[in-house]
Amino acid sequence: NLALRRGLFFPAAEIYSNAPAGFFDYGPEGVKIRRKIIDFWRREFVEKEGFLEIHGAQILPEPVFKASGHLDNFNDPIIQCKKCHAFFRADKILEEKTGQNVPEAASTEDLDKLVAQHKLVCGKCKGQLDKVKKFNMMMKVMIGASNDVPCYLRPETCQNIFLDFTRVYKLSRKTLPLGLAQVGCSFRNEIAPRQQLLRERELGQMETEVFFNPAKINEVGRWDEVKGYKLNLLRLGKEVEAVPCQRAVDEKMVSGKLVAYYLARVQQLYEKYGIPNAKLRFRELDEETRAFYAKETWDFEAETDLGWIELIACNYRTDYDLRRHGQESKADQALKEEGDQDPFIPHVFEVSIGLDRPFYMLLDLGLRKEKRGPEERVMLDLNQRLAPYFVAVFPLQKKDGLYEKAWAVHELLRDHGLES
Repeated sequence: NLALRRGLFFPAAEIYSNAPAGFFDYGPEGVKIRRKIIDFWRREFVEKEGFLEIHGAQILPEPVFKASGHLDNFNDPIIQCKKCHAFFRADKILEEKTGQNVPEAASTEDLDKLVAQHKLVCGKCKGQLDKVKKFNMMMKVMIGASNDVPCYLRPETCQNIFLDFTRVYKLSRKTLPLGLAQVGCSFRNEIAPRQQLLRERELGQMETEVFFNPAKINEVGRWDEVKGYKLNLLRLGKEVEAVPCQRAVDEKMVSGKLVAYYLARVQQLYEKYGIPNAKLRFRELDEETRAFYAKETWDFEAETDLGWIELIACNYRTDYDLRRHGQESKADQALKEEGDQDPFIPHVFEVSIGLDRPFYMLLDLGLRKEKRGPEERVMLDLNQRLAPYFVAVFPLQKKDGLYEKAWAVHELLRDHGLES
């Protein structure tokens, strides 16, 4: 309600009653907050770590997604009501009914059994539900004068990074590990967009892919800065525990120092955003739940009024992406570091940050209500790094040239880069 009244964000094309759900526009104040989230990430996570930033195309050719596995694996299980023909995500209605997570890799047959076991019916008309089917979430576009070249809107920003890695690596003359970052939009044909910015069809991402030599996963130059820092880890079958990075490596909770290092930098970033440490955690995903390309996954989550929500996917993608793109394109993705005998395909550790979810979370955690007599005042208590305005100038009287003086102060502040 506050976001709508202040114009922070609102449904796209809202004056049309038949506008599809899952698309949002940001108003002037929302754009300022959103931009500051990006600028802070760029300064604290990209520039301080020496990463390079690219800007990739949003539409990519079909072979890219054949190689990446999205055409075969980027599916959600859907189920349709036989009576009112409404569609639902089968795993989500099962989770709402049982309160338990449904594995991402669950087959349609397994889901059908669970639907029957729990006697699920349509949430709208109580009608009987049909069999579960797999629905590919890719958004297809045809281009060219003959409209005969199949392409897709990218479902994640990282594919541009994988495609550009070899060129950027050679041009930059940097050594591994090398992080490439990108800010942009991704597109997913969600079955049932809901909870406003938490599940959209067009979503913002701040994505980083760290390319490294797998034989040197435990060679991290700035390890001493984080080895004693405690990660809030929710491991499989365990309670949340604050674990020092060094212990996480020694006890093989993570694949190596490089993974622990970047998990620490992620948690520190959100502490700097102003989120209390107690409201942050990394949740380990098992083999059935994590994405098809991942060897290890930690979902970074924050606690809000809606419960724990995922903000970041931290995936150890091995050499899956470079290897697959090399096979499909016939382009050699291997490289050889100085002093090494044999060429190798770099491995990748991914930090995929949603942009709209942190925006929503910061509003949620910053919402304040206070009573002033019979009225209730609603406001946002935002971290000063993210507030849309840093300073305000108020001429309290309209006399003696005070307004002109105030305007001169306003211009002086703006010329020095302060928003007012």
